[in-house]
Amino acid sequence: MRERNQSVKLGLIVLDLILAGLSFSLATILHFYVIDPEKRAFVNPDDQGLFAPAGLFPDQYPVLAAYFFPGLLFALSQVMVFVVTDIYQPARSRHPVRETVLIGRGVLLNLILILAFLFFYRGASLSRLVIAYTAILAVILHGSGHFLFRLYLMRLREKGVSVRKILIVGNGSLAYRFYEKVMRNQIYGYRVIGVVGAKKDAHPTLANHLLGPIKDFEKLARQINPDIIVYALSEDHKRLQKVVEFCDSEGFDCRIVPDMVDLITSHARIEDMDGMPVLTLRDIPLKNGYNRFLKRGFDIVFSGLVIVLTFPVWLVLALLVKFSSPGPVLFAQDRVGLDRNLFKCYKFRTMVVQDQSVSDTTWGGPTDQRVTRIGRLLRKTSLDELPQFINVFLGDMSVVGPRPERPHFVQQFKTRYSHYMRRHSVKSGITGWAQIQGLRGDTSIEKRVQADIYYIENWSFLLDIVIVLRTVPSLISNPGQ
Repeated sequence: MRERNQSVKLGLIVLDLILAGLSFSLATILHFYVIDPEKRAFVNPDDQGLFAPAGLFPDQYPVLAAYFFPGLLFALSQVMVFVVTDIYQPARSRHPVRETVLIGRGVLLNLILILAFLFFYRGASLSRLVIAYTAILAVILHGSGHFLFRLYLMRLREKGVSVRKILIVGNGSLAYRFYEKVMRNQIYGYRVIGVVGAKKDAHPTLANHLLGPIKDFEKLARQINPDIIVYALSEDHKRLQKVVEFCDSEGFDCRIVPDMVDLITSHARIEDMDGMPVLTLRDIPLKNGYNRFLKRGFDIVFSGLVIVLTFPVWLVLALLVKFSSPGPVLFAQDRVGLDRNLFKCYKFRTMVVQDQSVSDTTWGGPTDQRVTRIGRLLRKTSLDELPQFINVFLGDMSVVGPRPERPHFVQQFKTRYSHYMRRHSVKSGITGWAQIQGLRGDTSIEKRVQADIYYIENWSFLLDIVIVLRTVPSLISNPGQ
């Protein structure tokens, strides 16, 4: 039923292109014609460099000429940000307030990208106030637009416009769960017109929709002529074959709800193995070669820049660590990384030298007596983790990913938390989604695992950039964790 989701998504994208352009236009008018009209005299389209209109607009409209192409850029980049941040996902944005919050985040991210572009590209002369007004108007217009768009679609569905009728074959819990999801997503234009199954075994909610027993399925299907027949019976493959053959012979669109639905996530996909369909339960974006290449390229460039630019800081910290207590400057410890492989994780030493069996199996805390005075400062500022950029540069870690853990604790956690080992399907990171949520240090392991899995299943390059940008404010608001 993806086609309906795609139609709604396409409609929202077109709407957002219009609203983003309208936001920029209104902001330009507000600034140059309402708030500060004197500024129009200083607008010169020829100063726009890359955005120069090249004679496309009459000379008497300098503001239009100067701001047309920047407005187009803003509209396109705004929609691209919305797409990348999954604003249009069916599972998202059902409540208007939550949807407006998500839109606000997308607008803020686009604002940061536009300002960063203007900072590095000095060829264009654009009013920063216009951009600020645009962001405010964009949140209002996009939030209102999405709400009205969905309200309009719901009104159309209530009138029966573009509604597809569904007949469900099955009357148990599996059929009910499908029915419930259809009812919860009526915006996509599906309506259950009946259920086929035995009355005595029917789910209470489905009992009101029963049309007859399974043996009368073919007769009932011909009578009511549904657009889609959904098979939702557990462990009855012979009957399934008959239903599929009937749908093929009569031209009905047949869909199947698998009885392993509890195992299948929204990230599942079907792959082809020499003509045989194979169901992949969890489609991880970073298993894609292009995504891995993109992430690795960013890791090399970013870690290289950090190492070079902060090297003087490294020298100062190395001296402080060396004089604080006897022992090496760097501390290397086994951690579990990608595909459960071990690697040496580097940090500035923050504790007195001790037996490895103790350091590998003891959980440190804020009052740990083994921590030196300099070490306490390094931990509070997270400067002890700077050498991990060496791990990133060498390929053992990534800038963004789940934090690596010691083998001793991995063995403990994997028995307590059912999905813990899924963290090792990507490279470990210096920072991550869990860390910017405040889940650092002595916090809930279960919540950290949930945050890490969310990152793994929803990875995008833009998400990595967002996490990097939010890491420093997170460290400031949660020092010492």
